[in-house]
Amino acid sequence: MSSDENLILPNPKDPRLTERVTGADQDGNPVETSVTVERPLTLFLNGQEIVTMMSICDYPEYMAIGYLVNQNMLLPDDEITGIDYEEDISTIVVRTARKTDFEEKLKKKTMTSGCAQGTVFGDVMEKFETVRLPTGAKIKTSWLYSLIKNINTMPSLYLEAGAIHGCVLAREDKVLLYMEDVGRHNAIDKIAGYMFKHGIDGADKIFYTTGRLTSEMVIKAVQMGIPIVASRSGFTAWGVELARQVGLTLIGRARGKRFVVLSGEERIEYDAVAEAQEARTGEARTGTDQ
Repeated sequence: MSSDENLILPNPKDPRLTERVTGADQDGNPVETSVTVERPLTLFLNGQEIVTMMSICDYPEYMAIGYLVNQNMLLPDDEITGIDYEEDISTIVVRTARKTDFEEKLKKKTMTSGCAQGTVFGDVMEKFETVRLPTGAKIKTSWLYSLIKNINTMPSLYLEAGAIHGCVLAREDKVLLYMEDVGRHNAIDKIAGYMFKHGIDGADKIFYTTGRLTSEMVIKAVQMGIPIVASRSGFTAWGVELARQVGLTLIGRARGKRFVVLSGEERIEYDAVAEAQEARTGEARTGTDQ
């Protein structure tokens, strides 16, 4: 659909997202620097309190929808009848045509390894175990290298103030969405919410994150129907195990023209092998000369 052609990026100049703070450097000299602002946001679904999240709150509607989607509280055919965001009291209410009651589900909460204390609920694996990812998707190494280069040079809160994670939705070597937050789970929920609201299919998409490839990140990517996940960071054992279980392509330690793939290698086309080898040889020669 046409909406996934529009590039959405963080706005590092938004005054609500950073503050200037004074301090001192390693030599005791006074410094002033930008720091990321996090604030609580309490999510309600049809009058029932679901969770309070710590977030930068730049796309609260997408984050709220995505959180509910990734917790199986919003179903694919659910109709959202309204979303009320009250910034002054830090609340957001999502209303649906279908009546909902998750009292029992909320009792089965599991704390995840995500920054800012991400949570998943006890039956989250139910949907995960029935998912089958598309086998026809692919990623060329040239696309991956181009994506990494583009992402590293895009305007971001990370470059402005740090202390933040980024997540990207891409198709081939084109960035479609770039979301940031203090927790990587919040950033991926924003992407999930955007995809749900605009009816975007994940089958031909690539997901990139700056964070670790944990079980939570794998589960959320799989529930979003995205068959390829890449990160500049490393893996957890359970993350790899779950990726192999459903045939997810899992690429980690992706920096420059280097990466490691631990699941779903069959989707990778090594079209930039010669170029990458030549670059690494040049790096080695430069190191030897020095």
